[in-house]
Amino acid sequence: QVHLVESGGGLVQVGDSLNLTCTNSEPTVTLYTMAWFRQAPGKEREFLAAISWWGSTSYADSVKGRFTASGDNAKSTVYLQMSSLKPDDTAVYYCAASAAVLGDYRSDHRYNYWGPGTQVTVTS
Repeated sequence: QVHLVESGGGLVQVGDSLNLTCTNSEPTVTLYTMAWFRQAPGKEREFLAAISWWGSTSYADSVKGRFTASGDNAKSTVYLQMSSLKPDDTAVYYCAASAAVLGDYRSDHRYNYWGPGTQVTVTS
């Protein structure tokens, strides 16, 4: 099966950087599409970035140029490097994965597997 766990969240100040990690601790399934989402209090879950098994990436306009997704297939791990953080980036950040090559990778309901999330708080 698949067991995703995020790490790296925390409390930072405006302008700081933070690196999130998502590891699949039970890599018995090849995950062809992985993504990062976030959900702020009172808001819907928001797509941030997706990365394919082959390393191609796509980003939401809200984070393009500030966030970078990358992956290490050998370690069953994906990363989200976040820079120039703003208070609006405060949310619970989730890693998601699918065993399929997703065309509609921005839709959260396409993903079969989710991590429990990690809190990121940006203070001014």
